[in-house]
Amino acid sequence: MEALLGKHWHHLKDTEVVELLGANSQRGLERFDVDQRRVRFGENEIPITQSIPAWKSFLLQFNQPLVYILLLAAAVTLAFKDWVDAGVIFGVVLINAIFGFLHETKAVRAMEALRRSLTTTAAVLRGGQWQQIPSSQLVPGDVVQVQSGDKVPADLRLLQVRNLQIAEAALTGESIPVEKRYGVLAQAAILAERSNMAWSGTLVTSGQGQGVVVATGGKTELGRISDLIAKAQPLETPLTRKIAQLSRVLMYAILAFALLAFVVGIVRGESVVETFKAAVALAVGAIPEGLPAAVTILLAIGMHRMSSRNAIIRKLPAVETLGSTTVVCSDKTGTLTQNQMTVREIRAGSSTYKVTGEGYDPQGRILCIQQESRLPNCPALQQTLLAGLLCNDARLVSTTKGYDVEGDPTEAALLVSARKGSVERDQEFFRRIDTLPFESEHQYMATLHEVNGGRVVFVKGAVERIVERCTRAFDAPDASHWNPKGVLSEAGGMAAQGLRVLAFARGVPPECGEQLHHDQLHDLQFLGLQGMIDPPRSATGD
Repeated sequence: MEALLGKHWHHLKDTEVVELLGANSQRGLERFDVDQRRVRFGENEIPITQSIPAWKSFLLQFNQPLVYILLLAAAVTLAFKDWVDAGVIFGVVLINAIFGFLHETKAVRAMEALRRSLTTTAAVLRGGQWQQIPSSQLVPGDVVQVQSGDKVPADLRLLQVRNLQIAEAALTGESIPVEKRYGVLAQAAILAERSNMAWSGTLVTSGQGQGVVVATGGKTELGRISDLIAKAQPLETPLTRKIAQLSRVLMYAILAFALLAFVVGIVRGESVVETFKAAVALAVGAIPEGLPAAVTILLAIGMHRMSSRNAIIRKLPAVETLGSTTVVCSDKTGTLTQNQMTVREIRAGSSTYKVTGEGYDPQGRILCIQQESRLPNCPALQQTLLAGLLCNDARLVSTTKGYDVEGDPTEAALLVSARKGSVERDQEFFRRIDTLPFESEHQYMATLHEVNGGRVVFVKGAVERIVERCTRAFDAPDASHWNPKGVLSEAGGMAAQGLRVLAFARGVPPECGEQLHHDQLHDLQFLGLQGMIDPPRSATGD
C-alpha cells in the first residue's frame, strides 16, 4: 500500500480510490485493519526533526567566523600573558554562546508548540459507527467527516460534499475559501485547483464533507513542506561571507607583514628570538580583536530586540541579514493585513454611509456622510444590513482575546456591520427554509425565509449578477425609477477605492414551497451595496 500513497487521487473515481485503499465507505475500517495500518504508517503527526543534543547545540554556537577570530585573538593574547584582554575576549565569546543557545532553545520550543497545535480531533467511521478520536490515530483508508469550524485532520479524497468551503491559506496563501466538489479532475491539475481534495491543516469555513484518508503524517502535503524545510541546507549570510573574506585578507596580510618584519630583523643582525617576538607582537597588534567583539555584541542586542517583538531568530548572523534586506516578497493577506474583512462603506437608497471600527469587533458606528449623523432611519439601509445578516452562514464567537469567526471572512464582515447598525438576527421571525449556496457559476448566494406565513428571499453576490435580476429599487416608487447603470457606476467608484463590493436584493419568489431554485430569482428589489476591505496591520505589528 505504501506505493499507492503517491497516486494522483484527484484523477481517480471515488470507487477506485476506496478500492485501492482497501476502505469501506459504508462501514469504515475495522479495528484489526486500523491496528495493522497504524503499525505500517505510524501516527498521523508531522515527524519531528531529530533534535541535536544540548551540549552539541551549545558547542555549535562557537562555529561562526566571528567567533573564530575572537578565539584566535584571545589565544594569541593569552600566549603573551595579557590576562585582562584575553579574559574580556573569552567573556564576550562565552556570553554570546550562552545567549545564542538560549534563543535557539526558545525557537525550538516555539516550533514544537506549533506542531502540537496541529493535533485535533476527528469524526471517523469505524466498524459502522461514527466516533470522535484524536487526529493522530487516523490511518490511510479511514472515512472522515468534516464540517464548518473543523481543521482537516489528514489529506482526504472527498466522497460527499454539501456547501463545503475550505480555507487553504496554509498551503496556497489564498485567504478566500475554496469551494469543494466531488468528481474526477484532470491529472495535470495543480494543488490549488484540486477541488475534490481536502488538505491536512486547512480550515473548513462552511458546509459539510465526507472523505477517505489518502495520506497521513509526513506523507501529507503539509508534511512534505515540513520535510523540505528540514532538508534545506543552511546558507551563508552576507555578514558571514564578508567576515570570512575579511579574515582571509587579514590573515594573509598579517602573516606577510610579520614575515617581512622577521626577515628585516634577521638581515639587520637582530637576535632570532627577539625578532620572532617582535614579529608575533606585530601580528597580535594587527588583529582587530575589538571589531568582532563589537559586531557580536551589536548582533546580540539586535536579537534581543527582535525577540521582544515576538520574532524568533535562531542564528545570530541572521539579524544582520534581516537588517540589510532591501526587497521583501510577502503574501498580503494575513501578513501585511489583519485578515479580518471590514465593511467600510455602504450605499443604500440615495445615501452613502461610512462604517467605523476595525476587524471583527462590533464596536463601531454607521454614519451618513451627507447628513453627518449616526444611522438615520433609512429602510433601504436596514434591509441591506438585514440581507447581509440573513444571507449568511458565518458565526462570530467572543473569545478572551476579542472576536473570532467561524466561516467565511467576507460573511463575518457582514455580521459585524449589521451589529453596528443594531440589526439582530431573529431566528424565529426569519426562519430559514432553504439555501442556494454561492457557486462560481452563478456568483451569488440566496436564502429563503418564512416571514409571517409568507416567503421572502434574500440574495447577495457580485454586483453585475444581482443587478441583472432586479427590476426596481427597494425605496423607488415604481420600476421607472430603477437605474441599473447608476448602481454599476457606484459600485465601480467603490471598487476604485480598493473595496470589495457586494450587492444585496430581496424578493418574493412565485409559488415557492420548501425549496428555492435559481429560476425563481427574478423581479427582485435592489437594496444596496456594501464595500469592505482587509485593513493593514498597525505599524506596531499588533
